[in-house]
Amino acid sequence: MSQKIEFISSRKAVTYLDLFAGAGGFSEGFMQAYTESKYYDFRLASDINENCELTHRVRYNKMLGLDTKFMCQDIMDDSFLPNLLKQLAGQEIDVITGGPSCQSFSLAGRRKKLDKRDDLFFHYLKVIKALRPKYFVMENVKGILTKDEGRIKERILREIRSIVDDMKMSQLFAFLNDSLKPLLPTAIYETIYLRLNMETTDENLDKTWEMYFNNLDQQLKDVTKHLPYNVSKSDESVNTVRHGLILLKMRQQREAIRKQVIQLKTTAHIDNDVFVDGYNAIVETISDEQILENTIDAIGIIAKMGNCKQEAENLKKSLEILVATFDECIEFIRETFKGHTNTLSNFEAIMKEVRLYNIQAPIVVLSANYGVPQNRERVLFIGCRNDQELITEIPHTVNEEEKVKVYEALWDMDMVGNGDFAQKYKKPHTIAKYESVKLRRCLQGKPDDRGLLFSEWSRIGRLAHRFTFDEEPFYVANIAELDDAKKHQHMELFNHQTSLQNDTVKERLEVIAKYGDYDAAKPELKKRGLESQKRNYTVLNPLGQSPTVCTMPDDFIHYSACRPTTVREMARLQSFDDSFVFQGKRQTGGNNRQKEIPQYTLVGNAVPPLMARAIANIILEHIK
Repeated sequence: MSQKIEFISSRKAVTYLDLFAGAGGFSEGFMQAYTESKYYDFRLASDINENCELTHRVRYNKMLGLDTKFMCQDIMDDSFLPNLLKQLAGQEIDVITGGPSCQSFSLAGRRKKLDKRDDLFFHYLKVIKALRPKYFVMENVKGILTKDEGRIKERILREIRSIVDDMKMSQLFAFLNDSLKPLLPTAIYETIYLRLNMETTDENLDKTWEMYFNNLDQQLKDVTKHLPYNVSKSDESVNTVRHGLILLKMRQQREAIRKQVIQLKTTAHIDNDVFVDGYNAIVETISDEQILENTIDAIGIIAKMGNCKQEAENLKKSLEILVATFDECIEFIRETFKGHTNTLSNFEAIMKEVRLYNIQAPIVVLSANYGVPQNRERVLFIGCRNDQELITEIPHTVNEEEKVKVYEALWDMDMVGNGDFAQKYKKPHTIAKYESVKLRRCLQGKPDDRGLLFSEWSRIGRLAHRFTFDEEPFYVANIAELDDAKKHQHMELFNHQTSLQNDTVKERLEVIAKYGDYDAAKPELKKRGLESQKRNYTVLNPLGQSPTVCTMPDDFIHYSACRPTTVREMARLQSFDDSFVFQGKRQTGGNNRQKEIPQYTLVGNAVPPLMARAIANIILEHIK
């Protein structure tokens, strides 16, 4: 058995689930993390791509002998959550990680980009609501903090704070009935009450939804009764409101159409062409945001027609409450209680029990601060269940002077040239002037004379404290070959192959490497007729950290070999062990890159394991 008995027998298992797992950067880091009393029990991972599943199954099922399951399914499928619950078979999950896209939606309304990823964040939260883990981690790019003037970040925080403990909601409703109802118009109180009910279990959601719109219909009647009969029946604004309510109510039908249009747009690769505006317009027109905007504008016009200003304002507020987050509803209630000091204090005490998760603010992390030879910046949203300690930072494991350099990470990989590959370690080309940056380090990357070089840690692996291999590392081309041992390709060194570049490309890379900067090299490139349509080339700095590792093999030029980096070198820059084998195609082109997820994409999209390990260790320190 690969999992060492003495290791797990003396420690408590903390169950772990990895959504949007990709290559498994989060998973790998969590497997490396442990304390004297706790370790992670990896139960399940999910992603939509077969190559992600293949890489996972080779690593965790075949090599490490774990019974960790993999769900190769879109989280947006209606059957995803039921299938997930079936796979878990009642197991409690303590920690969930994942990196859903959150960039497309906006608090301000209309989506800036319309694609399949728009709703991933909300489906991720569905899983959180269903499983109620003690902690969950959402990873995203740093740009999320400032996108749409910070409104997206605030929306994410509000949605997390809007996750409620269903069992505590009855206490809230009883309190509101006694304290809030006397302070609000009946119509507004009923909409608040019904909207909060929608945050509980889905069992009665359809019934609550029906009741909410019955309330809105009655409010519309209260508005139109002040208008002349012919106006109430035929006026454009009145009909806009009437039809707007119908469309908002028919959310399931609209959602089905929206998904079909987006799927068609995605499948046909419609983007930046004459078709894109039309398809985006269809999705926008039937969106809650667009319908709501038009309906509220029409209510404003109606308010001026007759003696119905207050009724119109009530209807407008009820529509705003419909699309508000739970957190926004709570803010409205809090404002209503202003001036009622004791009532507000009691309300806040109840809310501490009702909110299932606490989160203070997003945490910005730089991978280089955790022993990774890369300046990859990411944002973490860490939700902490209300019975757990709040996590507000991920302490650095290395200081500025101790950061791992590119040369430290790659020096022993410099053994392949253009169109070359290596399947075992060979004598590398060392560079004397850089040798002094090679430091002995502990596992987390901190200098330690008793430790190993970063390259040595990479070779022997960072899981030796817990695992021995059930099966030695191997490569297969596809999942059909996984259970055929004859197809398993065993070697000493994996994924270390360069692309075959023609003479023009080789000369271009040599010129760029000579200048050390793409922009500085452009005059000479032009003079030699070596211009490229590629927007950027980066020559790796051996005495610093690499920029963010991307998914394109020729984004980086090796600091001495004047060639693109290999998958293995990119994996080193991400802090993956050499025994972690990236499966399937090495690279592919065009739109196939998104569909096939080749090795370069697996590496480039991954969370650096050493950074994930630091996150995992902090959670272990806090979890109860």
